[in-house]
Amino acid sequence: MKNRVTGLGGFFFKTKDPDAIKKWYKERLGIPTDQYGWSFWWKDKDGNDCMTQWSPFKEDTTYFQPSEKQFMMNFRVENLVELLDALKEEGVTIVGEIEEYDYGKFGWILDPEGNKLELWEPIDKAFL
Repeated sequence: MKNRVTGLGGFFFKTKDPDAIKKWYKERLGIPTDQYGWSFWWKDKDGNDCMTQWSPFKEDTTYFQPSEKQFMMNFRVENLVELLDALKEEGVTIVGEIEEYDYGKFGWILDPEGNKLELWEPIDKAFL
């Protein structure tokens, strides 16, 4: 497996009022937010359409557990199953089970400091 991570899939953070913070970013920075935050569209080195998500979450979300951190990063990967198998063999903590949706597969791990990282094998075409 040559490239484990292919890009930043998203940045998620906790906030007291997600709607207010989305409004602030929209009004002050011109970010075209929607109910989820903001989807950045870009092209990879081969010219394929790709997406990275920026999303505020309610401060009491359980989605980041078992991490106690205020943020969670999402990394784009090419082969989630193969990567999770390799990481498990290397002693990395795997959190939960793989989840599949029409826009891709998701898996979660913990880094050495207990930060939960979301790994996403995207189907970018699902958003177009």
